[in-house]
Amino acid sequence: MRDKITQDLKVAMKAGERAKVDALRLINAALKDKDIEARGAGKTLSEEDILALLQKMIKSRQESVDIYEKAQRQELADKEKGEIAVISAYLPRQLSEDEIAEAVKKAISDVGAVAIRDMGKVIAVLKSKYTGQMDFAKASSAVKSALGG
Repeated sequence: MRDKITQDLKVAMKAGERAKVDALRLINAALKDKDIEARGAGKTLSEEDILALLQKMIKSRQESVDIYEKAQRQELADKEKGEIAVISAYLPRQLSEDEIAEAVKKAISDVGAVAIRDMGKVIAVLKSKYTGQMDFAKASSAVKSALGG
């Protein structure tokens, strides 16, 4: 994935796509920060770590879009939306609401969860299988409602 990001950055620079170049540089900077953090802990970044980082970047930008739109700063909201589009291109296809519900049901049965206290186990299974493919805030609420919480 890193090679693809670097290659896309070069192409965007040659094509003069300023917004895309900026977004790709943000991704590279975040990856380097995570690499340094992981190296300090004696680890290396896995694909799942990279996907989780990209999802976190998208979530942060979505929150910024909401704030900018409430403050009637549409130009800043549009910039953030553009970054979201670039970052999203590196994530796998996102699961639909129905697919998330089905995945939650399967994870609950796999774990044998019966109460809200088992929610952590269910979320751990979902994260191991679906990192980068679902919004875990939505998954958490689905798990909570399925377990009667």
